[in-house]
Amino acid sequence: MLDVMQRPRLLLGLCALFWAGNFVLGRAVHDSIPPVAFAFWRWLAASLLVMPFVWRPLWRQWSLLRACWLRMSVLALLGVTVFNTFVYSGLQTTTATNSVLIQSTLPLQVLLLNRLLFGVRTTVLEWAAIMLSLTGVFVIMSRGRPAELWAGDWPVGDLWVLSAAFSWALYSVLLRWRPPALDPRAFLGFILPVGTLLLLPWYLAERAGGAAVDWHATNLLAVAYVAIFPSALAYLFWNRGVELIGANAAGHFIHLMPVFGTLLAVALLGEQPGAYHLAGIVLVATGIYLTVRQGRRAA
Repeated sequence: MLDVMQRPRLLLGLCALFWAGNFVLGRAVHDSIPPVAFAFWRWLAASLLVMPFVWRPLWRQWSLLRACWLRMSVLALLGVTVFNTFVYSGLQTTTATNSVLIQSTLPLQVLLLNRLLFGVRTTVLEWAAIMLSLTGVFVIMSRGRPAELWAGDWPVGDLWVLSAAFSWALYSVLLRWRPPALDPRAFLGFILPVGTLLLLPWYLAERAGGAAVDWHATNLLAVAYVAIFPSALAYLFWNRGVELIGANAAGHFIHLMPVFGTLLAVALLGEQPGAYHLAGIVLVATGIYLTVRQGRRAA
């Protein structure tokens, strides 16, 4: 394990694999675990798993967290409560393949939000990248028939997933609210339980509506997977990878997620990508390439 923690590319590649698996598993159990329940039990279990490792810095920095509790709670709402709940809601009706491909636009949504909210300069090349990627998303969401979107026939599942991506992008740009002196472990120890607590009313409302989890072995394993791998371990691996090779280099590994997600969806769920998926991938990938190229020029 210690040797693995010295290999940043392996760690970051595993993060992308774990996160892709979250989408595929969310689709696999969509008939037996309601979406809010899946998110709630995932984050409750993850909170309990990480607490032994974060409680000391959380206790030491409680006064700092208390001073900025509202902003930290907004981050918990966006990054924990909303993001995965929306993803799992979307996976009730859309495919895992569509979901991971729509999520691949995250870096470009971050770029756009930084421009709109904080006035971060955006070049002509970056605007072109945003437009290309958005076009790719529309191609995927319309199944290659964009006229249907213009006619108002928007796929509800894809809209949930796109909204989830927007929530995570907003969370990412608002991370500047996090005080520089705040230990990442204390931050995690705050947002996970707070995000879970904010999920509780949604979960109770879902239960009151008659949706309940069928707690058989497969569903227990599904909750265990999403609590351990894309939650606790992915956070640990991601932060170690960023520490070793830097945030910019680490960010490129996010682009492995749609690759892993599509392969897993085909192998495990029997999903069959269509020509429109390829067209969407080409457009989104071109947009990502343009932003990477722009970043290298700026460097």
